[in-house]
Amino acid sequence: MKGEKTGKGHKLNVFVLAMMNVAVIMSLRGIPMMAKEGLSMFFYLGFAMLIFLVPTSLVSAELATGWPEGGGVYRWVKEAFGGRLGFVAIWLQWIQNVIWYPTVLAFAAGALAYLFLNPSLAYSKVYNVVVILGVYWIATLFNFRGMKTSGWVTTFGVIGGTLFPAIVIITLGLLWWIMGNPLAFMSGSQSILPNFKSAGNISFLAGIVLLFAGMEVSAVHAREVQNPKKDYPKAIFISAFIIFAVFTLSSLAIAAVLPAGKISLTAGIMQGVKDLLDSFSIGWMLPVLGLLMAFGAMGGVTAWIVGPSKGLFATAYDGDLPPFLERRNKNNVPTRILLIQGAVVTIISMLYLLMPNVSSAFFLLTALTAILYLVMYIMLFASAIRLRYSQPDVERVYRVPGGNFGMWFVSGVGILGALFAIIVGFFPPAQLKTGSPAFYVWFLAIGILIFICTPILIFQLRKPDWKMRKKQGRN
Repeated sequence: MKGEKTGKGHKLNVFVLAMMNVAVIMSLRGIPMMAKEGLSMFFYLGFAMLIFLVPTSLVSAELATGWPEGGGVYRWVKEAFGGRLGFVAIWLQWIQNVIWYPTVLAFAAGALAYLFLNPSLAYSKVYNVVVILGVYWIATLFNFRGMKTSGWVTTFGVIGGTLFPAIVIITLGLLWWIMGNPLAFMSGSQSILPNFKSAGNISFLAGIVLLFAGMEVSAVHAREVQNPKKDYPKAIFISAFIIFAVFTLSSLAIAAVLPAGKISLTAGIMQGVKDLLDSFSIGWMLPVLGLLMAFGAMGGVTAWIVGPSKGLFATAYDGDLPPFLERRNKNNVPTRILLIQGAVVTIISMLYLLMPNVSSAFFLLTALTAILYLVMYIMLFASAIRLRYSQPDVERVYRVPGGNFGMWFVSGVGILGALFAIIVGFFPPAQLKTGSPAFYVWFLAIGILIFICTPILIFQLRKPDWKMRKKQGRN
């Protein structure tokens, strides 16, 4: 059979796998958050890459090559700790995406404001909510028509809306520096290390860690390289270097032009790009880049809308979802799950109307998304450790080096890094006005409690006939 061939032509090379990793993780939406930190962005980026990205990548590669049948984090956690926690893990992966949509689409709204030649719109709460909901539901309709229809949106979005604008930003930033213009991030006292005297000064860490999430998705390709033991780690370090370089250079380009206090988390890139373009008398490119970045954000959302939903839908085979949610259309799209997902996105988007400003709402949702995702990653790391002992004979094409000690070390670093990011994520950022600190903490605490208890409740209330119906449907 064709799928059984193992010739060299059917294997991924190191560079291709590295590019796939970059495509999964790379996004421009977090650049303003890093630019706002100035030189201390190097600390945040280094922490996120070494303490989170690399451990996640290596552990996911072992799990993906040991249990390649599909299901991802659901399968891995279920094998280690049972169906209940497996369902919680895939639920958290799904729900954090649901909360993530309003943040990435707020970035799109900020970019579109420059297309309309009215940058002040980026600060309008109503405008942001209208764009978020409009673009989200359009993307959902694309997905209703299946992956073939939405594929071109995603492809163009990644190439034209992410990679091309990033190259433009970095190039202009370098020219700004070469021509001797003042660098805003060098004004005043700047340090690579953040101010650790107050947790509020480093609360951006949770959001920045989130920018490096998603490597567990590409880990399924670890078996497709010629020599997984050597080539997969190489691909990881190549992609990590590229991601670090693009994030750092793009953020520095924005921070070079705009003082930290004037950087908006949703429109910061466009602010910096405007000044850069004006300095080179090519301001006519601003609406074009605004449109491309907005479409890039839409392409990312289009790609993710149905993916995690299908991951959640996969639990139906084990009877974890009620029959009401198993409805699919002729394109094999779980329509009812997508509709419920859209309803949740609509409700969450209303937060933009309640917070003091758009940036505050953007960061609050980012913090909630990050914490939920980090809880899932803790479960992922713990599962990898447990499976080394509970199922030691399962063949893993790739193994985290160093035996069981190596697994404990890598996973332990990941767990401690995730716990640290979760803790600091509960502190309101000193760089933003987020309203009452009590409201900030209670919002996160209640949100986390609701979104973690919901899958536990669903699992507890499931009925035996749900599983029987799924089995009958497959036979």
